[in-house]
Amino acid sequence: MGRNKDTRKHTGSKYTLKELPPDSRPRERLLARGAVYLSDAELLAILLRTGSQGQTAVELAASLLSAGGGLRALVEYSAEELAAFKGVGMAKATQIKAAVELGRRVSSLSPEERPVIRCPEDVVQLVREEMRFLDRENFRVLCLNTKNQVVSSDLVSVGSLNASLVHPREVFKLAVSRSAAALILVHNHPSGDPQPSKEDLEVTRRLVQAGQLLGIEVLDHVIIGGCEYVSLREKKYLP
Repeated sequence: MGRNKDTRKHTGSKYTLKELPPDSRPRERLLARGAVYLSDAELLAILLRTGSQGQTAVELAASLLSAGGGLRALVEYSAEELAAFKGVGMAKATQIKAAVELGRRVSSLSPEERPVIRCPEDVVQLVREEMRFLDRENFRVLCLNTKNQVVSSDLVSVGSLNASLVHPREVFKLAVSRSAAALILVHNHPSGDPQPSKEDLEVTRRLVQAGQLLGIEVLDHVIIGGCEYVSLREKKYLP
């Protein structure tokens, strides 16, 4: 009895993110709610993918951040220094350094390099290739600054659009965290028909009303259906 307990700490096997409960897996949480809701350790765990002897990837990420004094260490450490941490190695270290460099380059973009939304076609150009072939409805929020430049594009929900999946609290928590001046809502119809449903119109109405209370305007809701799209603003569906 008792011999069937986990023996990985004796065999040297690594814990993976798949071994965590589904609602605790960083990748699944990112897809379901968006990266903004993940902790630093969870985001880093997605890059690490696997843990070390006796540690999940999240635990390894947390210990790495703790030892280095937080995210700044990922910038200041060389790849060789990161690889020296137990459970990291050179492959993971290079992935971390590549991600850090991408983040640095994004943050260094001048405002003029951010996409500007002037009309629904600009929204479609920005998201269509990403959304047109999805087999489930994905609801995204584009956060804009005062110049209508896109600050972020965040996935809020996956599944048929309804009030329980897309709640004003989740949408405007994102908007406030991004210091957004305005929002554009976007989702896809896997059927290829972009015409809005009753649920689409009801969710839009609730979000517009919530935005009015908070002083964050919902400029449009664009529905992508294959090569077609519908702008609720153009169709005068927005209240």
